[in-house]
This record gives sequence, structure tokens and C-alpha cells, in this order.
Amino acid sequence: MAFIRSGALCVFFCLFSCGMSLVAATSLPATEEPSLPWAMNIYFENDLFTGTDSNYTNGVKVTVISPDLVSFVESGKLPEWSLPYVYRLPFINNPEPGLKRKIEFSFGQNMYTPADTSRSDLIVDDRPYAGWTYFATAFHTRSSGQMDTIELQLGVVGPTSLADETQKTVHSLRDLQRPNGWDHQLRNEPGLAAIYERKWRPDPLYSNGSLALDFITHLGCSLGNVATYANTGFETRFGWNLPDDFGASLIRPAGNTSFSTRQQQGGYLFVGANGRAVARDIFLDGNTFADSHSVDKKYFVADLAGGAAIYFQQFKLTWVQVLRTKEFDGQPDDHGFGSISLSFFY
Repeated sequence: MAFIRSGALCVFFCLFSCGMSLVAATSLPATEEPSLPWAMNIYFENDLFTGTDSNYTNGVKVTVISPDLVSFVESGKLPEWSLPYVYRLPFINNPEPGLKRKIEFSFGQNMYTPADTSRSDLIVDDRPYAGWTYFATAFHTRSSGQMDTIELQLGVVGPTSLADETQKTVHSLRDLQRPNGWDHQLRNEPGLAAIYERKWRPDPLYSNGSLALDFITHLGCSLGNVATYANTGFETRFGWNLPDDFGASLIRPAGNTSFSTRQQQGGYLFVGANGRAVARDIFLDGNTFADSHSVDKKYFVADLAGGAAIYFQQFKLTWVQVLRTKEFDGQPDDHGFGSISLSFFY
């Protein structure tokens, strides 16, 4: 089992390293095409911000997003072998004026635990221990008022995700309660999720000089053994020099929106919501192809979020506080967690 875990970690590391190598090999000098930057996003989500250690208890993710692919191809900066693959991407030959097309590479890990991590026995009336470690590729097509995202996530659930080692290490370093129930986590299972989401951003509802108020909506779905659902929601922002992106980003499928093409400074406050009609959630329903611990999930779940973002030239820092409604029968309370993300455009 240790060999399997080590091998899986090496595969994920190699995939992510290849993506980072491609970025390093093809990124533009700072003086060229400043309106078409690369973007890197680093996310950290944890319920320590609300004083708990349960349910969705931790998430980390790193993403790299390319400049506009068509403009980048025409600049001659991409290697010749990649061009046929770029032109096969969906919507790449769409002649709509002002349309931008970008590709994203991500690597992340999510962690889920019951409320009482001090217990070593199986807690039958609480959610299973579970980890999800994954690599994702997404393709984004956007205009000034609309963005479409197609994303494919490939990963593993179970001991090979290394979530138990991650949590035990962090708790040991911070001298926190050791989580003792990981022997009852979901079994190893390869995971696949195909996601589509569309976001709309019409003209601002209010604008007075640099101050503006806007309203962003989204509609999407996911299909796979990890998660199958339909979702919709909104976000409204009020602030100074609102960026030309599609709102705050969270660690969720197709959730990335950091595509600013202007170097500026400003900030804003925001509130939003995302609702899901859930057909499958492996972290509650249990393993697809093997017997495992499970609970009876709620078929409708909502996230209510609020926070702030500040940005200066190439940097953007976002803080989000999320309240998630109950996800399974018998869950005593709604669950809250915080999210911090740093975006860097270069």
C-alpha cells in the first residue's frame, strides 16, 4: 500500500511539474504583451477560521492559467508541436470579436472528516473520513460579459490521496488533537469529474466614477463518480475599480475567475450564493465500486458567501467566509469555513 501511495504521489507531482515546466518555457517577458498575462492562483480553505475541525475541513489548490491562446499562438511563442492541439480545442476558431480563450492547469487536495476526530472507532452517524487529490485541466472562453468553462478533473479518493498523512502532519506541527479515525476512510478509487459552467456579467447596476456595483450569475453541472450535480448562483460586488473578471474564486469545480487583463489597484466587498441539486457525492454516498461507510445525503445544498478583495498591479488577495447548509441527515449544524487566495499576474 505504501508503494501505491508513493507511486500515485509521484504521478501527480510529475503531471503538475510538466504543467509548470510548460509555463516556464513559454511565458512572455514582462515587457511583452502586458494585456495578455499568465495567472497563478494559490488557494487555502479551512474551517479553522470558524473554530471547527469537521466536514469539509481543508482544501489547497494551485492553478496556472495561460494568456489568450489565439493571440499567444499568433505571437509565435508556443512550441510547434502544441499548435495542432490548441486549434482542436472547443470554440477556438469562433470568430466572435473580443473573444478570449485560455487554458488552466490545477493541482489540489480536499479533506473531509467527521466532527469528533479523537475517536478511533467507526462513527456510523457522521460522515466518512475522505481525501481527494486531483489534477485538473480547464478551458475557458470569455467575452466582456460571459465566460464558459469546461473542466476535467482526474484524481484519487482514499488512502492514496495522502489526506490522512497531510492532516496528521499538520496537526502534529501545530500540536492539535491527533485525528484517530482515518482507518475508516473511503477506500481507494480513481475519480473522474467532467464540469461545465457559464457565468454572465452584464453592465454594472450602478457606476459613479471609479465606484461601481455589479451582479454576476452562473449556471453549471458536473458528471462523474466523484460528484454529479447541477448548480446555479450569483455574486454582487461593490467597490473601487472593479476588475474585469467574474467574481471571487473558490476551490470548487469551474470556480476559477481570475482573468484580469488590466494592471490596476482597487478593492471591493461582495456577497454571493451557490446552490446545488446533488445526485451523487462520493464523500457522503461512499465508494462507487466497493462497500464503505456512508451517510444519507441532502439532495439540495447551498453555500452563502461574503468577503473582500484587494488588488494592486499584478497581485490580488481575496478573503471569503462561507456558510454551507447541512449536507446529510443527522448533521447537527450548518458548516462554515474560510478561504484565502492569492493571485499573481505575470
